[in-house]
Amino acid sequence: MARRTTKQDLPDDFEEHILDIDVGDEMRSSFLEYAYSVIYSRALPDARDGLKPVQRRILYTMNDMGLRPDRGHVKSARVVGEVMGRLHPHGDSAIYDAMVRMAQPWSMRVPFIDGHGNFGSPDDSPAAMRYTEARMAPAAVAMTASIDEDTVDFKPNYDSREFEPSVLPAAIPNLIVNGTTGIAVGMATNIAPHNLVEVVQALRHLILHPGTDVDGLMRFIPGPDLPTGGKIVGLEGIRDAYLTGRGVFKMRATARIETIGRRKGIVITELPYGVGTEKVVERIKVLVQGKKIQGISDIKDLTDRSNGLRLVIEVKNGFHPEALLEQLYRQTPMEDSFGINTVALVDGQPRTLGLKEMLEVFLGHRYDVVRRRSQFRRTKAADRLHLVEGLLIAILDIDEVIQLIRTSDNSEMARGRLMSVFDLTEPQATYILDMQLRRLTKFSKIELEKEQSELQRTIEELDAILGDEALLRKVVSDELAEVAKTYGTPRRTVLLESAGTTVTATAVPLEVADDPCFAFLSSSGLLARSSSDEALGSGGGRTNHDVIVSAVRTTVRGEIGAVTSRGRVLKLGVLDLPSIPGSANDPNLQGGVPLSEVLLLEPGERALALTSLPTDGPGLALGTRQGVVKRVNPEVLGKDEWEVIGLKDGDEVVGALDLVTGQETLCFISTDAQLLHFGADGVRPQGRSGGGIAGIRLSPGEHVRWFGAVDPATAVVVTSSGSSTALPGTEPGLVKVTPFTEYPPKGRATGGVRCHRFLKGEDALVFAWAGDAPARAAASSGAPVDLPEANGRRDGSGVPLSQALHACAGPVGLRLPAATSVEG
Repeated sequence: MARRTTKQDLPDDFEEHILDIDVGDEMRSSFLEYAYSVIYSRALPDARDGLKPVQRRILYTMNDMGLRPDRGHVKSARVVGEVMGRLHPHGDSAIYDAMVRMAQPWSMRVPFIDGHGNFGSPDDSPAAMRYTEARMAPAAVAMTASIDEDTVDFKPNYDSREFEPSVLPAAIPNLIVNGTTGIAVGMATNIAPHNLVEVVQALRHLILHPGTDVDGLMRFIPGPDLPTGGKIVGLEGIRDAYLTGRGVFKMRATARIETIGRRKGIVITELPYGVGTEKVVERIKVLVQGKKIQGISDIKDLTDRSNGLRLVIEVKNGFHPEALLEQLYRQTPMEDSFGINTVALVDGQPRTLGLKEMLEVFLGHRYDVVRRRSQFRRTKAADRLHLVEGLLIAILDIDEVIQLIRTSDNSEMARGRLMSVFDLTEPQATYILDMQLRRLTKFSKIELEKEQSELQRTIEELDAILGDEALLRKVVSDELAEVAKTYGTPRRTVLLESAGTTVTATAVPLEVADDPCFAFLSSSGLLARSSSDEALGSGGGRTNHDVIVSAVRTTVRGEIGAVTSRGRVLKLGVLDLPSIPGSANDPNLQGGVPLSEVLLLEPGERALALTSLPTDGPGLALGTRQGVVKRVNPEVLGKDEWEVIGLKDGDEVVGALDLVTGQETLCFISTDAQLLHFGADGVRPQGRSGGGIAGIRLSPGEHVRWFGAVDPATAVVVTSSGSSTALPGTEPGLVKVTPFTEYPPKGRATGGVRCHRFLKGEDALVFAWAGDAPARAAASSGAPVDLPEANGRRDGSGVPLSQALHACAGPVGLRLPAATSVEG
């Protein structure tokens, strides 16, 4: 409801004065005042101490409050209130934000505030000032050191009730070490942080060689050193900034390719300056949802206080992590630009400074600080020396001095009589009168003379500094060296001339080509893949242990299975296997990956052979320790992990292979040297849970030593006899190589024929194998073993061999799964 107002009458003596003001002039003058305030009192730092007014007032106030590193923390609100009430009449949020930034190690290369509590993160804001606590960091002490020794000028505060420093003494070159950013009116500043040790080295070099150019300084300061580490790519923009004060460089995250579980992944440990993990994660999610980036299966932020930043990006099978990383650099904040614009106040005027100008302004400030500090200390020492000399005069006749003071009517008379009798100056006489009698009588002439000599020496040293410019420069240089030693840290950012060869779609495609290849399993449990179209023998030298016991033809982006002794098939991606040099006929598995890194096997379980997981055809053939044979229907091979045979108690699989035609010859060799082979077409295929059918009839106490498939026309049989009670791998034994044609076929579920005759002390086969003439044989120690010629009689014994066999393998080819060997 509107109120009725009554208009008051003007007084009789009121005179109206209307002043006409041009609106343009008023706006111009008001804007200039505002711009001046922003430039000089808010946004731009002083080139001498590198601090904006609010930062300088915070450090000066904390120093006045005694919040030194050896004292306890106090509430941040107390500091903010003190700064706002005494020196900075603006909002408390602006003061607190400035204080928080000086406490964040990811914002400042050398923090000045030691914060206690939640001071935020690159992604999150800090807690309110009523919850956090703060005190000066050790580096802040160096910024305010000797401020009470007339080293800098003071000016009145906003209400002229107190005085504040116009600049801090600043023993640390803060402008270039910590950098700064600010937006004024018509101008802005953006200075990158640098390494303190490198900057001090450049300053000391400039002290000795004032004519040094930018290239000479860049020998010590090759580029910025960002608090968050990372990489800087391209140094031309940095050199331009050092020359002219303006330049641009690229910042790049530090990332590496790792194997995460069964997949490849990109692990990010450092991000560009000013970029947080949430910003990167959010951008990647947007790109993945928009299908602008493919190949990422998951992204996890594992950052914590103990391990630091760790951002894990899981890569889908079939994609090159290197090409994906290059896409992330181009489309996410993992690569960002930093524009250097070195604007700072020099003699009250905004100026754009190059590297040398910044260093020269700081050195000029330090020369002035040291000179004024030396003059202050010299004056103080001279004043003290004057008093000590008066005490030495008075102490020679202390009784007379006391008597003279006691007989004087007042202090003025006493002062005059002291001055006339002992020839003292007024300050000396006043000092003696102001002293307590007990102190005067305790003075020792020896102590006073020692103090006198020390004061004289100090004055001489200070006079030398004040009178010799070279000595003054040396003092500044030595103090800078001490600062670097005390507060310096190693470089965090890596400088790169260029990013190297860019990984593009033409160089490395994002998706891996699904080329044909072979997957291999060695006798020592290594897995690898090799391209099938590489030159024969390009793999160079072979290692002793890389006898191939199983191989399957597949594709790079395909999947294969590993058949284990427990009757399980474990699926694995071929892309997860390392690509090794050498051809499919002569692979070199020295760079293979151990089974334990890609397969999760149970205790006592062994991987026997690889399977291509056929979806049609004759399927998979298995042979067990108790003489059971089974053909597995191919349509059941479709899960990541499944059982392919129902095993009885005490039984296990000893051999497995992919059938090609279904007409292969399957062969069993038992521990009592019985060999049986029959056609695979005589074995009826069964489902996943089937337990198989009788393969070979075993004698009591015996079991199958080897099972596989052979080509009777070209195969040989390798057997080794020994004692079943000897330790595995220690039996000397006899080795026999016999053409497979020596052994006639027998019906399935029969006992077969004898293939090896035991001599005295021998009672079992410790090794057996059948296949094409072995290209490789290895002992249990991994050493290569030479086998005898294939001329043994069917029922004869073997020839002595000094090493126990561990594995054999024929030439690698399409039918190599038949060459699966079982360790004896």
